[in-house]
Amino acid sequence: MSMIPRGTQVPARWQLLACGLVLMASCSIAAAADGGIVDVHALPQLEGAVEDTSRPDPYRVEYRMPTPEAVTSPAVKKLLSADGWVPYVRPLEEKSTTLNFKKGRLGLSVYLTQGLGRPDQSVVHYSTDRIYGNVPFPDGASDIMFDGTRPYLGCIAPGALDATSDFYASQMAAIGWQKLTPETAARWTSSLDETVPNGLRAFYAHPDSKEGGFYQQKPVMLTLTPRDDGRTNVDIRVAPFALPSELKADSDLAGLPRPNPTKTARSLGSASSNKREMSAAAMAELPAVLAFYHRELAARGWQEDGSAPLAPGDEVAIKISIAEESGVLRLGRKYDFTMVSLTAQVKDSALAARAKAKKEADDKFFSDAAAAAQKVIAADEARRKVQAAALSDTPLNALADSKTPVPLPETAEGVKFEGGDGRLEFSSTSSVKALGTFYRASLKNAGWKEQPSVINQPNMAVMEFSKAGKSISMTVMQMGPKVNVSANGTGLMVAAAKPVEAKSAEAKPIQAKSTEPLKPDPDSALPVPTQRSSSGISSTKFPGSDQSFRKELEASIPAELSDVLAFYRAELTKRGWQEKTDGATVTAERAELAFTSPEGPAMLRLGRAREETTVSLVQRNPQAAAKADIMPKAGQARVMLGNIGPKEASLTINKQTVKIAAGAGGPQSPKGPMLDLPPGTYQYALRMPGRPARTESLTVAAGDAWGLLVGPTGEVLPLQMY
Repeated sequence: MSMIPRGTQVPARWQLLACGLVLMASCSIAAAADGGIVDVHALPQLEGAVEDTSRPDPYRVEYRMPTPEAVTSPAVKKLLSADGWVPYVRPLEEKSTTLNFKKGRLGLSVYLTQGLGRPDQSVVHYSTDRIYGNVPFPDGASDIMFDGTRPYLGCIAPGALDATSDFYASQMAAIGWQKLTPETAARWTSSLDETVPNGLRAFYAHPDSKEGGFYQQKPVMLTLTPRDDGRTNVDIRVAPFALPSELKADSDLAGLPRPNPTKTARSLGSASSNKREMSAAAMAELPAVLAFYHRELAARGWQEDGSAPLAPGDEVAIKISIAEESGVLRLGRKYDFTMVSLTAQVKDSALAARAKAKKEADDKFFSDAAAAAQKVIAADEARRKVQAAALSDTPLNALADSKTPVPLPETAEGVKFEGGDGRLEFSSTSSVKALGTFYRASLKNAGWKEQPSVINQPNMAVMEFSKAGKSISMTVMQMGPKVNVSANGTGLMVAAAKPVEAKSAEAKPIQAKSTEPLKPDPDSALPVPTQRSSSGISSTKFPGSDQSFRKELEASIPAELSDVLAFYRAELTKRGWQEKTDGATVTAERAELAFTSPEGPAMLRLGRAREETTVSLVQRNPQAAAKADIMPKAGQARVMLGNIGPKEASLTINKQTVKIAAGAGGPQSPKGPMLDLPPGTYQYALRMPGRPARTESLTVAAGDAWGLLVGPTGEVLPLQMY
């Protein structure tokens, strides 16, 4: 045997091996030090076993076998049985593939798995299983059902009644169990019922024992009864007088009461299901469980309607009912458990009433939604008319000294031109009609040819022009009190161009002066003077809801902008609104002020058109929007899609195609499709079966929430929700 002389430097891998051996040795010592824990590393293993030592564990062993599970499992059972281990099955785990063994006071759990990627191999796992309530198994016993936590034992002893009785009298005492007498049992019960027809019964208690592993052990009842084949039935369980006589309620299952304690419990359905079930194994005697359900069901309004037919295993079956449901409570005994089965089902009459109520609610919703849509459409049309009335149809002249490739109208405002990308944007107080006429005429005179377009409405026009291989696409759309113009194409590209801004025409109309102080209209939901030429209030909310997400007032007032501004500052302050000074803009021609109102943020915009002051007052309710889940993500806008039409529609926007089912957003589909988009202007196309595609555009800003509602005839109504 080779030796390493003292002082020699030991290789690192040898040091690692030595540490591993010390660790394994310490694990085995720790396991062996506990008399109630088996040393799994000392257990026999099948021939050909390859143990996995990569993860040393004092309480587990794992080894691989070159045979499949079907061959390995009976071989393991035979091997351990030959070593003195007695196999048993746990109550209610008859179908489990885990093998359970007992040897004296030691417990062992064995389970097998298939080798990783190798169905022809198997892996055997040994793990310790502490037994807290040890009772003896008769030698040669069969049909052993055992749970060492209570304990419970049911088996068939091979001997006659007298021999089995003698065995338990000696072996129970050897383990430390003490037979109870009426005097020693007085702390638990006033009488011991030891009467068993043709059999024997005895009661035992066990004091706390660190060596034996007993702690606060409840008394047990041993019952022996003779069998016709000469053998003896053995039953050991917790004495009935040591079990709770009044059970407390555990958490409900499927909305049905469950007693405590239970060994297992499961449920099907929920409290709102048409049919729901709850089953459990209660650790109590049947009378205590029955009393629990008498109490709990009555407290919930259920009444008992007599007995129901008994099913196999039942000892009690009771019909129960409540206003809309009927059910059955079944109780039976299995092992030392009271088995509970409680079912409840909505009555046919209630189902019919619910279906009728749901249909009526659906019909009302769709009717209300259609009416609301028509109302919104009408309000939108009225609002557009109010806005359009402030727009000018006066023929336009070109703005002098324009630096853009195409002429700009004299009413152009906020011009943004990027020649490198070929983009042009501006707004105007002229109407869509006037701007369309201006560009058709001016570009035609410059040699541009217009392509036919299907979009040429009073509130929106799309024009396509071409010339010498270049193109210009132009969209003119009314947005509130102004018209936005956006154009792009190769015809607008200018080499090394710099963004430019053009100024509006210098000629400004003279402001009209009010003849008397502005007075608030007491009947208006949002403040507006009685001296006005037009006004309209719109609000957005879900059908059936009383809370608006967004309110908007638009008005035209024949007064100077400064007077209108003073009016709103005074009236909004009276209503508890607070003006924000950051970002406020006030000029002779325009004012834009942000407010904080009791319901949420608000914005006041004033402008000038046709010698009057235009008003746009918007108030938002973020709490209502958040509750309805329409609040957009930070820095983005949210677009919600709905469809009150009879057929499915599909909408393509920002390179995304979304299908919108008929009735989306209604009771059948509480939330319709939603999209979160970055701020910008988007073209979208709507397609419905049997109808031509519709193309529109939508401009969204950060923090906005828009709804695109598909109507019964395929029209799309854009509605700013927030």
